[in-house]
Amino acid sequence: MKMIVTEDYEEMSLVASHHVLGYITAPRRVNLAVTAGSTPKRMYEHLTAAVKGKAFYDRVHYYNFDEIPFRGQSREGVTISNLRQLFFTPAQIKEENIHKLTLDNAAQHDRQLEEAGGLDLMVLGLGADGHFCGNLPNTTRFHDQTVEVPIHGEMIGIVANGEMGGDFSVVPDSYVTMGPRSVMAAKNLLLIVSGAAKAQALK
Repeated sequence: MKMIVTEDYEEMSLVASHHVLGYITAPRRVNLAVTAGSTPKRMYEHLTAAVKGKAFYDRVHYYNFDEIPFRGQSREGVTISNLRQLFFTPAQIKEENIHKLTLDNAAQHDRQLEEAGGLDLMVLGLGADGHFCGNLPNTTRFHDQTVEVPIHGEMIGIVANGEMGGDFSVVPDSYVTMGPRSVMAAKNLLLIVSGAAKAQALK
């Protein structure tokens, strides 16, 4: 493991984008799992400038590692919607290169990843409570692969306020996430962390 401490958010974003580019410039298929949220926003801006319109990067395939559907709605879930806004649409990523994890295909996800050669790189964020992907405290176990997680109790409020803009009516009964075992199966992990609120979790 190697830790890189940067001066500020801008430098962190630039360093992270350079690391990602280092992996995706391989002359073969590259499987990359990417994170949504606010932390990677600037990183994606750097990546967009680098990959947009360049056919060389058509060999890169993108995966989301968690997803929260909207109750009673057929539209795409929270994670893929955010990734489209942050990166896929601005960078003009081809639809056939976007592999969507959903509740419907969760049971086949790990097998399909293995058949595709596994994840070459997984870019993760870190929550102030120490969570990564959808592995919130007390929701998954260390040996879990891709797993469906029920939403109940205080989790309803966490999801509504954190992911649904405070709209409790669209909070689903469950979401899907790659569990710790699936995450550790990735060949390389890049964890990006920014902000004083996450300092304790990083320690």
